[in-house]
Order: sequence, then C-alpha cells, then structure tokens
Amino acid sequence: MRFSISTAFLPTDQLVPIARAADELGYDSLAMPDHVVDLETLRTPYPYTPDGSRRWSPDAEWPDPWVMAGALSTVTTRLRFVTTVYVPALRSPFQVAKSVGTAAVVSGNRVGLGVGIGWCEEEFELLGQSFRTRGRRTDEGLALMRELWQPGWREFHGEVYDAPRLTMEPTPTAPVPVYVGGLSDVAFARAARHDGWIGDMYPTEEAVAWAARLRDAREAVDAEGDFAVFCALTDAFLPEHFARAERGGVTDAMTMPWMYYSGRDATLEQKLEGMARFAEDVLRPVNEA
Repeated sequence: MRFSISTAFLPTDQLVPIARAADELGYDSLAMPDHVVDLETLRTPYPYTPDGSRRWSPDAEWPDPWVMAGALSTVTTRLRFVTTVYVPALRSPFQVAKSVGTAAVVSGNRVGLGVGIGWCEEEFELLGQSFRTRGRRTDEGLALMRELWQPGWREFHGEVYDAPRLTMEPTPTAPVPVYVGGLSDVAFARAARHDGWIGDMYPTEEAVAWAARLRDAREAVDAEGDFAVFCALTDAFLPEHFARAERGGVTDAMTMPWMYYSGRDATLEQKLEGMARFAEDVLRPVNEA
C-alpha cells in the first residue's frame, strides 16, 4: 500500500518541511485539495458532512496546488503530488492543461491530476463558469487536455471546446495519471475510464465496498492496467488494518499521521515527529510484509 500525506488546511509555510520529510521517510505522495476562494455565505450545503457545514475554519489556507507541486518538487526527489481534488470545470481547460503540464515537466512527471466536478455553485458563479454543465465540460475538458499534453501540432473538436491546430509546450514526457472523485454511478463510470478514484474518509469496510463497485465499473468498460483507489481510513491505525484494506482493493491511504499521536493542533515539530513515527510503526511494516 502507498501512503499519502494530506495537506488539507495546513499552513502554507509548513509544506516545504513536510514535503521534505515525506520524501525522506518513504511516503508516496502529498494529497493536495483545491478551492479558489472560500465564500463567507453559501446557499450550497457542503456534501460531505451530515449537517452541510464545512470541515474547515475561515482561516484555512488553500494554496494553488500546481504552484505548490512545482515548488515542492524542487526540494524533493521522489515524492508525487496529487490533487484531492481539483475542479477543472471552474477554469478554462487550456489553462488547466498548461498548469498541470508545466508542473509535470518541472517535477519530472511526479504529478497526478485528481479531479471532481465540484459542489459549490457560488464558486462557479464567481468564476463565470456554468454549474449545470460541469460534468459534461469535465469529461470533454479531460479529453482535450490529453491532446494538449502531446508534443507537436494537435487539434480538438468537441461539443463544448474547439481547438484549431496548435501546440502547448512544454509537454510532459509521460502520461499524467487522472484520478476521479465522487460517489455517483456517473462518477464511478468516469473513474473507470481513467487511472483511479479518489474518495473521502470511510471505515475500512465501506472503502472496500467502494473498491468493489469500482472493479465492477471497470469490468463494464473492459478497462485494463493499474487502477488507484485513494481514501482516508477512519478506523485503521495498525499495520494489519491497512493490510486488510489493501487486500480489499484500497491502494493509497491518505493520512495525517500526527493525528494519531498529537492531535489536530500539533505543532510543525510534532507533525514531523508523527510522520517519522508512523513510517516506523505502520508504513514500513505494511510494505515489508
């Protein structure tokens, strides 16, 4: 199993030392969330809590994940950077392709594009993008990006986006993996057509059930090759717990290791100590078994 450090709501000035430590300790990736803005008043309920309230405080920081991936790749050697999740339909797909492609080049192909269709209608309105068409635009935008990440003259003609012959350099020298978030049948079908799925926080049995649903979705489209299943496991803390999830199809466990030892209010020093302790207590035993 691969382990990914979640950077959700962390102070931006802590990301360089956390990335360096993750790189040295054997973690696979940083999982980086995305919002352009955090609006004070919303009519759209947050879909991942029972009462629709947001999980973060108003002072939570949301650094641009592609700026951070490029910057953090210069102080690491093997760590990957995965968005959990980025909302491409909030932006022009040409700009998204440019940002992701540049980060891939700068990092030596160490980025993964985790996408979702987005939940916050007000954020779409603020950025001048249609909320109602976001699913269709996401699908076509991803197809367009695949073309734009290829070298040489490319063109694309879709129902929403149209590109005459053009080039977008620099281009990645390896495919950028695309991971899809969401729990709907449409989201599972979209994930099955790409390289993986990104979930939320679940007990192990629920995560394993989602992994089984994803296997069915992939069989329905005759998908082949590696497929990643990212999620945070709310009831896993011993090596055997994570090994059980891995046997059930979870490939990537997102975690904040310091939460096991020091809690939510851990200092940077405690976060780094927690990462080192978790690597010794869990990461290495799981991967050496």
